[in-house]
Amino acid sequence: MHRRSFVKKTALFSSAFLVGNHVLGHYNADNVVNVAMIGCGDRGKGVLSVIKSMPSKYRIKAYCDLLDFRLKETEKHVPADAKALKDYRQILNDKSIDAVFIATPLSEHFHIAKDAVLAGKHVYLEKTMTYNINQALELKKIVLQNPKQVFQVGYQYRYSPLYFKVKDMIQSGYLGKVSQIDCRWDRNGNWRRAVPDAALERKINWRMYKEYSGGLAAELLSHQIDFINWAFETQPTDIMGTGGIDVFKDGRETYDNIQAVLRYQEKGMIGNFGATCGNAHDGYLFKIKGTKGSVSLLTNTGLFYPEESTKKELGIVDAVSGATKIVVNRDGGIPILDYATQDGTNYALDEFYQSITTNKKPASNINTGTQAAICVAMCNEAIYKGTKQVWKKEYDV
Repeated sequence: MHRRSFVKKTALFSSAFLVGNHVLGHYNADNVVNVAMIGCGDRGKGVLSVIKSMPSKYRIKAYCDLLDFRLKETEKHVPADAKALKDYRQILNDKSIDAVFIATPLSEHFHIAKDAVLAGKHVYLEKTMTYNINQALELKKIVLQNPKQVFQVGYQYRYSPLYFKVKDMIQSGYLGKVSQIDCRWDRNGNWRRAVPDAALERKINWRMYKEYSGGLAAELLSHQIDFINWAFETQPTDIMGTGGIDVFKDGRETYDNIQAVLRYQEKGMIGNFGATCGNAHDGYLFKIKGTKGSVSLLTNTGLFYPEESTKKELGIVDAVSGATKIVVNRDGGIPILDYATQDGTNYALDEFYQSITTNKKPASNINTGTQAAICVAMCNEAIYKGTKQVWKKEYDV
């Protein structure tokens, strides 16, 4: 049995492949969407670079940031005729701009996104969608009252062929009964940006301060939390957490070391989500463990590890010695896809374009964005207050 036969036998590749074609569809080259970026930090500039590589889909008309040096840095990522602005309301008042991308500090997401929707713009809002639960519920209400505008939240896994494939594996029962999820996103560094002027400390290093930031849960772990919501079509029933400023005693307010345990009662699952700024060995770790096998994911590649009974079903004799007709790695893992996927932003921006030009709801939309924002806020409540958080009926989407 060749690995190609393994993929066929799982009955998964066909659906993932169709999704891949759907995500990467070709559009009318004349139907270009005029866009603007609000927030030109690292993420904003990164997204602009991807937008600039899609001239048949997007035309960058303007970009906005409060900091002059950020506007200067952004010049190389935009066309020469794009306008540099410091007040985002000038973008919203420009009738020639169809859509806005929002990549500001988390504390600013709600009011800018609200103003953009009410101004009639299509919105691509970076994750996490809002700073707190009340904002998420209010923004959801506003977006649903304005259905003509596309509203997409920046969770790229929902557009990746790899993660679509894993979702299919889960939904088809290929992993068996999943009971444990282990997720980490670790770094070894203080997560601090250089500050040219001390007066700009809180504007540049906003992730360090509770007034602006949801910390590690919002900036990193929310991607994995959102994927579990999507892949299992669920949300946590209760959340416990802990954390502290354990490594960098430098005046920061958000924790540099956190752990949250999410219980999915209806699914019979426990999700362990952790992040530290004090060790980079694991880096990005994402493991989903079922009675028939496990998947281990990076952002663009993944491996399937069958349990012993599943190895027999697939005809795997010895995953280490190579006495098998299925191609396996030395540690017994079977590649889920034959290739590494693109950066998820490419897929997500393709989807945003298609949603605008075909009046289609994106996979990462106001409902799913609200769900993820609530999960992150609950994690932070559990982590910072040490109190168990329980999902409420009014949070359901």
